[in-house]
Amino acid sequence: MTTKISSKGQIVLPAELRKQDRIETGQEFVVERVDAGEYLLKRVPQQGVVGLVDWLESCPEKGWFERVPSELTDAIANPLL
Repeated sequence: MTTKISSKGQIVLPAELRKQDRIETGQEFVVERVDAGEYLLKRVPQQGVVGLVDWLESCPEKGWFERVPSELTDAIANPLL
C-alpha cells in the first residue's frame, strides 16, 4: 500500500488500515528511523479499558453473546448455599 507525504509533512494512513486496526482521530504513534529511507511506525497503546470490551466488540453481531447460567458464581458469593 502506498501513500504520500503532504506539504506539511503529514502522512495519511489509508482508510482500509485505519478501519482494520480501529485507528481513530487523535491516536498517537511513535516514528523511528531504522535506516536511510526506512521508518518504523508504532501505535502508542491507548489508556483505558481494554480486554473484555475489545472482545465483546469483536463479536460477529448483536445478540451473539449468550449468558450462561451458572450456580458456581452464586456459590462463590454465598458459601453457605
